[in-house]
Amino acid sequence: MRPKKTILCVDDNEQALAVRKFLLETRGYRVITAMNGEEALEIFRNGNIDLVLSDLIMPQMDGNEMVRRMKDISSEVPMILISGTVKAFERANRADAFLPKGACTPVEMLERIRIMIARKRGPKKVMRPLFDPDHQFAPAVAS
Repeated sequence: MRPKKTILCVDDNEQALAVRKFLLETRGYRVITAMNGEEALEIFRNGNIDLVLSDLIMPQMDGNEMVRRMKDISSEVPMILISGTVKAFERANRADAFLPKGACTPVEMLERIRIMIARKRGPKKVMRPLFDPDHQFAPAVAS
């Protein structure tokens, strides 16, 4: 069994955060939650986050600023911003993806997360055979 991927979920709305956490955990993800950008940055600095899913509009630090700071720490971690304000897409220019609340289904969100985590992992390594074409022994080497 593969180890669970860890998603950092950030939202200042406690109910939305609880729903998202439940949705992701029932699909086999490990979920860490934060209620604001500062708390999320502290968690993110500790590492071991495979994807960040955050609301865009939050007090103190919006999702875009939080993503900008996180990308400075670790640019390879995929980050998705979500918002009920469709116009906010222009402001969500630091994230790897933007999902409008209410306009995308939970299934669409889960599929986007799955694809982005797989992309972060990269293509599967191909093992060369233990024997070369002349049937001579050769060590297995990842290519």
